[in-house]
Amino acid sequence: MILINSWLRFFFLPRFPAGGPWLRFFMLGASLAAVLHAQPPGGRGASAANPRLSAPIDLTGYWVSIVSEDWRFRMFTPPKGDTFGVPLNAEGTNLANAWDPAKDEAAGEQCKSYGMPAIMRVPGRFHITWQDDNTLKIETDAGRQTRLLHFGDPPARLGSPSLQGYSSASWLRVAARSRGGEGQPGAAGSGGGSLKVTTTNLRPGYLRKNGVPYSDKTTVTEFYDIVHEPGGADWVVVKTIVNDPAYLTEPFITSTNLRKQSDSSGWNPTACAAR
Repeated sequence: MILINSWLRFFFLPRFPAGGPWLRFFMLGASLAAVLHAQPPGGRGASAANPRLSAPIDLTGYWVSIVSEDWRFRMFTPPKGDTFGVPLNAEGTNLANAWDPAKDEAAGEQCKSYGMPAIMRVPGRFHITWQDDNTLKIETDAGRQTRLLHFGDPPARLGSPSLQGYSSASWLRVAARSRGGEGQPGAAGSGGGSLKVTTTNLRPGYLRKNGVPYSDKTTVTEFYDIVHEPGGADWVVVKTIVNDPAYLTEPFITSTNLRKQSDSSGWNPTACAAR
């Protein structure tokens, strides 16, 4: 075995005079190759570590809801007890049947149906901007809500639970594709990647305006994809997966379509409404 190893080194490894310039050149090349191989995907230098500069898709701008399904649950307040399509367990069903909007108003809880698990389904307009290089901000005109999507490691302590919770964001980079996004079919997919967001640390609230509940144990996972329509329109497709061990028997999954606007036309911030 020693003889074979010596033979391989003799024929296949470069031989340079000790300390000569060719040896230094060879070692420099090897070091450079190692450095380039260690670069993170999506680019080199500062931009690769900067979520804003290295974003594979551009989500910024004004977007408007296009309600093409669940019309009676989204455009109107459904009757109390109408929980069709939501996989509630017995406890969740009992809470939905006990919904009392007057009680919410008296307690100052008019925004319970505008929490993070439901807000992207609320018809209206959304303004997405970068608050800084590591934080995407989503503002809604319906309910005047603000979400912050944080790239990087979360803090050790998240603070008190809130209506929008704490959202951790990351880019999913993929090769160009001809159909939609993360589990979402579509025409002329953008390629490049998707945004994944995971939200925890939530206060209890409603999945729908008529009191369909979610608990403080809820975790929500979202995937944001850009779809370019052949006619020129840009869309965001938001796939939302709600997991709630307290009130759901299985994940509640929805897909929401937002169309990009050229400007802020129609932006009309309005307060939360309990009814």
